[in-house]
Amino acid sequence: MSVTPAVAAPSLLRVDGLRTEFTTDEGPVTPVDGVGFTVAAGETLCLVGESGSGKSVSALSIMGLLAGNGRITAGSVLFEGQDLAGLPEPELRRIRGHAIAMIFQEPMTSLNPVLTIGDQLSETMILHLGLTKAEARQRAIELLEKVGIPRAGAVVDDHPHRLSGGMRQRVMIAMALSCRPKLIIADEPTTALDVTIQAQILRLMRELSAETGTATIFITHDLGVVAEMADRVAVMYAGQVVEETDVYTLFDQPKHPYTVALLKSIPHITTPAGDRLTPISGSVPSLVHLPAGCRFRERCPQAMDRCATELPALQPLASRNAHSVRCWLYGETGTAVPA
Repeated sequence: MSVTPAVAAPSLLRVDGLRTEFTTDEGPVTPVDGVGFTVAAGETLCLVGESGSGKSVSALSIMGLLAGNGRITAGSVLFEGQDLAGLPEPELRRIRGHAIAMIFQEPMTSLNPVLTIGDQLSETMILHLGLTKAEARQRAIELLEKVGIPRAGAVVDDHPHRLSGGMRQRVMIAMALSCRPKLIIADEPTTALDVTIQAQILRLMRELSAETGTATIFITHDLGVVAEMADRVAVMYAGQVVEETDVYTLFDQPKHPYTVALLKSIPHITTPAGDRLTPISGSVPSLVHLPAGCRFRERCPQAMDRCATELPALQPLASRNAHSVRCWLYGETGTAVPA
């Protein structure tokens, strides 16, 4: 588990009221609805939640990589004070891959199968850093060595299919680091890997982040990864952030019923053999037909009448710094409501 900075640093990235909409045959769908969070330089923020909670779409919105039927309809994405949501594509392209880089979940769908590893690493550096082909090739070899790939001088001329899944993901990390970005967005980069390789990749990313001072948004549904990587955590549900706090507080004193339920649903080393885990009843609501009021209400054991009609806002807790919760259990001022 990483250490939370003692002094809050200025925001490198500030997302406010982000709303992303897709046009579908069933009607408009809003997988990201009013999402907001900040990331400071050198900080790791984990976005966590079930599949369909809006984590990946939030990342794609930040990067300007939405599909043709998707668009940002509200909010801002301020990177070093510049709103990325309003930038024309040519200007956004100069930032993407240079100041902000992304590591995708499955490298085999992100790497070009007909180009060598060296060609793919060199392309971005030639474009953004103005290196010659020879300089870019040499830096590509250095980057492959940096991420722990043996025989980097030979691998640079290999094609992606010749590498294992873990090696391909290391290549993706090398590509993300190639232009010395200030922010890396990692979208479940270890999901397709076995646990041994996953541990190696997570350790590598921690070490590189500490060495380079790069900020990271780490997207995952695995709370074990959250404990390993995060400084702060934003828990997402049905397109909204429902709780945000530092990683220690999230595990020791979770407040939102969804966060509490997530933590109860995972096994612990102290769980007696034969004990059943506590599942979360029901399922994530359809984004086409969202329920009125709180989106977690139908699965929440503490739901009140108010939850059925009014959607709570994300409110800071009155008794805690930098801990926000979207729940009527804490009223409109962040103070716990008596049972």
